[in-house]
Amino acid sequence: MKITVILCTFNRCRTLAKALDSVLSSVLPSSVAWEVLVVDNNSNDKTREVVEQRIPAHPGRLRYLFEPKPGKSNALNAGIKTTQGDILAFMDDDVVVEPTWLQNLTASLESDNWVGTGGRILPQWTSKPPAWLPVEDRYGLAPLAMFDLGSEAVSLNEAPFGTNMAFRKSVFEKFGGFRTDLGPRPGSEIRNEDTEFGQRLLSAGERLRYEPSAVVYHSVPEERLRQTYFLKWWFDKARADVRQLGLPDHRWAIAGVPLVLYRRFAVWTVRWIFAINPGHRFSCKLKVWGIAGQIQESCRTSRQGKLQRITAGS
Repeated sequence: MKITVILCTFNRCRTLAKALDSVLSSVLPSSVAWEVLVVDNNSNDKTREVVEQRIPAHPGRLRYLFEPKPGKSNALNAGIKTTQGDILAFMDDDVVVEPTWLQNLTASLESDNWVGTGGRILPQWTSKPPAWLPVEDRYGLAPLAMFDLGSEAVSLNEAPFGTNMAFRKSVFEKFGGFRTDLGPRPGSEIRNEDTEFGQRLLSAGERLRYEPSAVVYHSVPEERLRQTYFLKWWFDKARADVRQLGLPDHRWAIAGVPLVLYRRFAVWTVRWIFAINPGHRFSCKLKVWGIAGQIQESCRTSRQGKLQRITAGS
């Protein structure tokens, strides 16, 4: 059995160095063959240099691949196509993994009981969390890529996050790769490429396991601890949800936007305006921004559909 860790990166050579050093220190049984494949998604910093500096110290363990087509999903799919690994593990360029991470994340995939696993993603704070941040709310920390379902291993009924997940390569051959209309790229922070794939497997009846002993620490830079970052993240997340899941009930719509979205937008705007508690007030504001993202993507989807029908009829 061979394991390949796929690490996609774009212009983050400094954090990439820390991420690589942590994963290259992984401890696995001598009988397990494993490698790390860094997919450089058209970086123009010292990414290649960071990788190549470490190759001599880890012969046969570290590889570099350049993918010029921008977009994380393109980089992920290029890595999947290139590797010969039986099990593919995924991590990001701004995390640090525990030495036992890779072994714990992939061990259960040696049996036929599971096709994929997801582990715990814990915060690595660089400054004190602000008072408005709902640190006790797991979904409230979604913009910081936190994923923590507790200390017990269980069967997953939701998709794991992309910086701490592993799958048998055979599932990509069966279900396809990551959707290229999802995932961040220069000029767009539309995400969901990871959770859409996991949900695709769950919807098909495949079994995914939550492995709490597979731990990565995700850096939380100060610039992400700003309300503007959270607002933009939820706006883009809502747009991605429409692409992934389609429109909500749209029997009645104006300009392609379901009336239910206008109603929700009005309700949450009123709650935001009249909320007294600062934390609750910001939570309501996040709802407003998310619904605004749904509205924008609904308009885009409607216009695109009309254009396709006109083109097909001409």
